Amino acid sequence: MKLTILGCNSATPRINTNPTAQVLEICNHIFLIDCGEGTQVQLRKNKIKFSRIKHIFISHLHGDHYFGLVGLISTFRLLTREADLHIYAPKGLKEVITLHMKLSGSWTNYKLIFHELVSKKTEIIFEDDKVEVYTIPLDHRIYTNGFLFKEKEKERKLNICKVEDAKIDVAYYRKLKQGFDVENEEGKLIKNQDVTFSGSKPKSYAFCSDTAYFEDIIPIIKEVDVLYHESTFLEKNSKLALSTKHSTAKQAARIAKQAKVKTLILGHYSTRYDNVNDFKEEALEVFNNIELADDGKTFMI
Repeated sequence: MKLTILGCNSATPRINTNPTAQVLEICNHIFLIDCGEGTQVQLRKNKIKFSRIKHIFISHLHGDHYFGLVGLISTFRLLTREADLHIYAPKGLKEVITLHMKLSGSWTNYKLIFHELVSKKTEIIFEDDKVEVYTIPLDHRIYTNGFLFKEKEKERKLNICKVEDAKIDVAYYRKLKQGFDVENEEGKLIKNQDVTFSGSKPKSYAFCSDTAYFEDIIPIIKEVDVLYHESTFLEKNSKLALSTKHSTAKQAARIAKQAKVKTLILGHYSTRYDNVNDFKEEALEVFNNIELADDGKTFMI
């Protein structure tokens, strides 16, 4: 699992900083998470193939999280894209995008499939044989979700010595990897756990976009490998965090500690601050394993 930060600053784009967007590479998928202005330029800078993006997840309808989407959809059209594009977003985004296409006379030559989100409870919104994606309802000024990405249980590994000793035909090896008990050449039922090892531990990543300090998310993100949590403000501006329904770095660290996550990535910094290292210093007072997001930075999960 690989996470690439395309943008991690709040509000407005600047020469050297971009609003929120990131790419998660997981089990042969490339998921785009949020799409602030400049996202397609950042995709090119980071050499991420446009054609491999088939699922886009938008947390909420504040412009710094989706204003790059119309441009990206238009570029896909100019590149003669044919593959379907799935967009998971709050209800209302479909209206915004289709109105633009209608007024500009630029309907896509590929299928746009909108999955409109309205629930204030966590729900599964994507699933295949290897990955599950859940919403993380957040507490912001408008309807907002984070997203939890989870690998499914991996195939079990054969203990080949025990498999051979048990006289199991090679035709059943696939069944063993899938976790089934099988009969050996003598018709005896062999317990799976006696001849296999557990597969590698599934990885998980939680993206928590704009939100006030919100302990309700803790059961959803419990023990994830990596948590990205917004940290718009430092403690000296905690009143601003309260009034705008954002979080401080220290509040993000409290969430990470209570959820027992392995690593916390801070991001969505207000541009009022000159030194982002101050965010890490404040968070370290609460939680030990802290990383700072930065445009173009990658994290292996």
